[in-house]
This record gives sequence, C-alpha cells and structure tokens, in this order.
Amino acid sequence: MSHPLEIFSYCPVCGSSHFEIHNFKSKKCQDCGFTYYGNPSAANVALIVNDADELLVVRRKKDPAKGTLDLPGGFTDMDETGEEGVIREVKEETGLTVNRAVYLFSLPNLYRYSGMDINTLDMFFRCEVADTSHVSAMDDAEDAQWIPLSELRADDFGLRSVRQGVQLFLQMKR
Repeated sequence: MSHPLEIFSYCPVCGSSHFEIHNFKSKKCQDCGFTYYGNPSAANVALIVNDADELLVVRRKKDPAKGTLDLPGGFTDMDETGEEGVIREVKEETGLTVNRAVYLFSLPNLYRYSGMDINTLDMFFRCEVADTSHVSAMDDAEDAQWIPLSELRADDFGLRSVRQGVQLFLQMKR
C-alpha cells in the first residue's frame, strides 16, 4: 500500500511541489516549512441492545462494503464530541433517540472514500434508547434489523473495525 499522504503533491499553503514525506505521518514543504500531519478522522459506532438481547444492525447502502452488515454510526463532525456524533448518527440512520452514550473502546480503521484511503479512529459507544420499537432505515442505511447476540457473526460485517468491534463486544458480554 502506498503512503496515505502521497495523493497530496503540492503544499496547501504556498503551492510548492516540494511537499515531501517528512515521516510516516506527515509531509513537509521544503520551501515554506509547513508540515501537514495525516492524523486519523474521528468516527463513531453505536452498539444498541434491546430487551430481547438483540443487537441493532444496519445494512450499508453505499460503498465501501455496500450491502454488508454494519452498526449505526459515522464520522464525527467538527465541534462535536464523540457522544454527540453517535447520538446524531443513530438518529439519522435509524430514527432512534439515544438517551445515553457510554464510551467502550476505540479501533483504528482504513476507510475508502472518494478514491482514497482515510485513516479513522472508530469510537464504539454502548447506546441506550428509550423506545426500540420504531426503527427505520434512513440516510446511509439500506435496512435495519435486530439480530440476537447468540446469532451474530462478526464476519458478516463489511468494515474491518466493526468486525473487530463486534468480536470485542461479544467477548465483553460473556
């Protein structure tokens, strides 16, 4: 795999073509001295379990991993906490209102978007909702369904971090 910053050829400050790899996570302009760090984008993932011990899953409407299982979530917006981001994403994708979001763990991921690989840091939250009876697949979700924890197969999830997160979550539940 190529370096994630290779797609950027010119310095965004002065336009110089001398924008070169500085170290594994940055590029530096040899003309003006600007250094750009390719830090991961923040993303959030919701783990919602109902009273029947079923996990809410969605089916991805778009690439990457279109058609595979996923968990509600997405990118955290600027000026938004991880908790605010997961609450917003759950509402956008399922119509559910999250009353409480508790951080559990995070996992790195590589997310293919617009022809480039975006490094993300996916924050997993245990989310509590008041009413689980009215779930609607909206926004990036093609479908939403409840799957019993005993029937979950991590390999059915299309994104690497979500597969790993489902495995970790199931281990925590044991």
